[in-house]
Amino acid sequence: MTGADADGDDRTATAGQMRSAGDRPTTGRTQGAPDSSGGRTNRFPSAMSRLETSLTEMLDLDAPLVQAPIGSATCPELAAAVADAGALGMLAITWRDEAQTREVAAETARRTDGVFGVNIVVDPDAKTVPTETHIQCCLEEGVDVFSFSFGDAAPYVGRIHDHGGTVLQSVGSADEAMAAVDAGVDSIVAQGWEAGGHVQSNVATLPLVPRVVDAVPDTPVIAAGGIADGRGIGAVLTLGAAGAWLGTRFLATPEARVHRLYRQRVLDASETETVYATLYDEGWPNAPHRVLENETVANWRAAGEPETDRPGSNDTVAETGDGTPVRRYEDSLATPELRGEVEQLPLYAGQSAGITRDVLPAAELVRELADETIAALDRTQ
Repeated sequence: MTGADADGDDRTATAGQMRSAGDRPTTGRTQGAPDSSGGRTNRFPSAMSRLETSLTEMLDLDAPLVQAPIGSATCPELAAAVADAGALGMLAITWRDEAQTREVAAETARRTDGVFGVNIVVDPDAKTVPTETHIQCCLEEGVDVFSFSFGDAAPYVGRIHDHGGTVLQSVGSADEAMAAVDAGVDSIVAQGWEAGGHVQSNVATLPLVPRVVDAVPDTPVIAAGGIADGRGIGAVLTLGAAGAWLGTRFLATPEARVHRLYRQRVLDASETETVYATLYDEGWPNAPHRVLENETVANWRAAGEPETDRPGSNDTVAETGDGTPVRRYEDSLATPELRGEVEQLPLYAGQSAGITRDVLPAAELVRELADETIAALDRTQ
């Protein structure tokens, strides 16, 4: 792994590790130049320099924020809007075939000159397209930021670095973080138990992040799980993180590809209404996840949380736009085109749903989060 030591800068964001990006992998895009569709126009004022961290320097971001790759909710519109606003937009490609992967990567690149990346779940039980195929497609489409979860990024680091790319690895422990850095990973995503969707850790974000920061002190650490506003971002920067990874909050943007009933449930939820389980396992077995409680979850709990013969296990509760049936316990996220009892499907959300209260365009949300973060850090001075 290439890298430099933290430089000890005493600006507000010393909370997030500061370093020179000169010898780190950098993205291959021309940053800040608008494209023919409008491109990167939402640069922040000079006050944003107070949020410079090793992550923003490494990826040439304006704010240390990452829009998490929230499954089928991700799309070029969302990732590009986030990238245009100066944060890192992400696409989830694990469940896309080769043609779909190329299409979303190319379309996102057409929409923005900002920085975006892709996330790949390594676990072979989760998918049919090999990780190597996804990487090749994305490299050929010019993608240069790759994150990996639920598996080891090590076999792919060299190839991505050879193309000038940057590798992020999601972890749930300090030991996993050290192993990833030893393999050459450039940045660590420390995902706490509070996170929505599929969850790698059984440790909460607050104790996990400083453990990981201490374990890999020369590597930018991105905190994930339970973060939905500038107070949370400021908190993890103070813990030593170099950035924050937000998923649930970005479900409440018009660009996110989620069914309106799903989005409304996120907005209405309290912090106590999520459930951590392995319930929705058709399509990805033995993968813990956090969802909002619904009738499917309630009936399963009332039945004693059985692993087999679960209530309604043979039910079809929805169908796609082309009429494909969707079963009750599939791991499918509720996208806009679904018809039927979509609220019975997995409503992936983290405990931060309790502080997600309004719908904002993604670019506006990035600006608001950045402003809130500066205000939160000011209060600690």
